[in-house]
Amino acid sequence: MTATLDRLASTRTRDPKELLNAVQTRIQHLTINVLDGDMTLWDREVALLLRDHTMVRDMAERILGNAVMYTIGCMEHPEVHLGVGKLVDIGVHQLILDTPVWWALCEAYNAGRYKHHAPFIERRRDGLCLRTADFLKSIGFDVDEELWAIDGTDCSPCDNKVPDSH
Repeated sequence: MTATLDRLASTRTRDPKELLNAVQTRIQHLTINVLDGDMTLWDREVALLLRDHTMVRDMAERILGNAVMYTIGCMEHPEVHLGVGKLVDIGVHQLILDTPVWWALCEAYNAGRYKHHAPFIERRRDGLCLRTADFLKSIGFDVDEELWAIDGTDCSPCDNKVPDSH
């Protein structure tokens, strides 16, 4: 008997690398582009960050890991308003820009619903970023305190009022 999970959010691990790689089998679009080259999704997203931003691999992995935590936290808990700082937002944008991967994340962790990105122009300066890090810790993630503290009071201006947005 084979059991399958309808929603990968129910997995026990809170390792962002494992959670991202777990959606690889859900990639449905542009599979030649995304899955060509025998890379894991984690390695692909890190390589794209390194291609487009000036940083070392360690920093790209830290940013991506926290972006995955944030993204999955938003998808698993749409009732909680979360926000991300400029640095971690680089990783969130990387995930969104790689649309086949973003769609697979939505399929797995957002019950198949597309998660919109609806930013405001002005950044929030009310400590939401630090509260988000605390929330992510409360749901089992090991956040990178330094990355969240860098932008602690200067959060992304995403709209929590738009249905299924972050």
